[in-house]
Amino acid sequence: MLNPTTITLLLISLALLPAFFVKSDPLVAWLKRKRYQYEVTVPLYMLTPTEQFIFNSLLFLCLAIMFIAAGLYLPDHIMKISGRVYYYVNGDS
Repeated sequence: MLNPTTITLLLISLALLPAFFVKSDPLVAWLKRKRYQYEVTVPLYMLTPTEQFIFNSLLFLCLAIMFIAAGLYLPDHIMKISGRVYYYVNGDS
């Protein structure tokens, strides 16, 4: 049994599918070109579709973890660094 989220995503993807076959839209052409550049730059074109899915999933997972970690820990780290810079410039007050 499919859950409602999966059904919703499938319906959205089916609704957007015809947009990728329209050649006159410059945004679609630009997205297709970027996807092609990505597949050629990272040699994905020589992998099977399953291997491509696994590689892209792992890449997305790593990037998502890095962005989440940067969003959570970077502001505190910047505050610590700015406090140390203030201490080195102005001394103990």
